[in-house]
Amino acid sequence: MHSIEPYFNWRNLYTAEEDFRSPFHGRAYSEVYFTDAIYDHLIHPQWDNIGSSTLFVKILFAEYEDGYAIIELLGEWNDTLYNDVMTLKREVIDILIDEGINKFVLIGDNVLSFHSSDDSYYEEWFDDIEDGWVVMLNFRQHILDDFKQVAIDNYFISGGPLNDFAWGSFRPMQLFQKIAQIVERRFDVGYLIEEQ
Repeated sequence: MHSIEPYFNWRNLYTAEEDFRSPFHGRAYSEVYFTDAIYDHLIHPQWDNIGSSTLFVKILFAEYEDGYAIIELLGEWNDTLYNDVMTLKREVIDILIDEGINKFVLIGDNVLSFHSSDDSYYEEWFDDIEDGWVVMLNFRQHILDDFKQVAIDNYFISGGPLNDFAWGSFRPMQLFQKIAQIVERRFDVGYLIEEQ
């Protein structure tokens, strides 16, 4: 796991440590010293520790005027033992919501498993963003199945083209626009009738 780095091709456009509105403003990173681990596996030092033992993040891009953030995740999403959704919500999402973000793209290529608990923080997140949304991009099918089994998928948009999306080939604004189109089509009644 130590070789899995957060996506870095947008660093010329945005870095959370230089964004005074980001929860990670002012953080310093090492390329040499590995200080965090998931269980007994060291992880790359560019990932941001949010206070969870198993889930780490990187805000790849935040655009406050348009109200969206693209966040990459690494590790195990474990609500059973560590209440990771609460930690993510309190330490990252609430701060971004307070700054006007109401659309979230969560990139799950590097999320390996999910362990559920109750849905109260998911419901709170959903209520807090009103006209916004949370998209689950490239999460593994078994994780999406686990979300569905405990009805947490009601709070996210996932599936279809969002399960295998070559997001790294886009610039942040292009990616957001492409995902926003998919989301709008999902909410379009005519589109839903065609899918059935």
